[in-house]
Amino acid sequence: MKILIQRVKQAEVKVNDQTVGAISQGILALVGVEREDTIQTTEKLLSKMLRYRIFPDDEDRMNRSLLDIKGELLLVSQFTLVADTRKGTRPGFSKGASPEHGEHIFNELVKQAQQTGLHVQTGRFGADMQVSLINDGPVTFWLEAS
Repeated sequence: MKILIQRVKQAEVKVNDQTVGAISQGILALVGVEREDTIQTTEKLLSKMLRYRIFPDDEDRMNRSLLDIKGELLLVSQFTLVADTRKGTRPGFSKGASPEHGEHIFNELVKQAQQTGLHVQTGRFGADMQVSLINDGPVTFWLEAS
């Protein structure tokens, strides 16, 4: 699993010009699911994402997490994050999960996130989505399971 997190002032995802998810201050997380991902993978990366210290403290240092600030979380599935781009000019997707497995794992991540008590919103799995955001910083990090 690969997750690209962005600290945002606000973010929104639309499908067919209708907003399906929106947040104010928090994290926009673009999520790519790989074939080998399990529920344990989601637990590990969600814990890391929620505790990752990317929000400023009183001295303007990145010392606070999403949990610390009680921020909001927008989870958006993005299959292209798992692409192999090492060779040629066309991405390969052999490491990507099947649509069924990808949706199952993504839904597990959402379910676990919702159990934290934070305000959690999502895009729509497999849909053509338009994502807009105001990246705060900009602050963007790449998280992977180890």
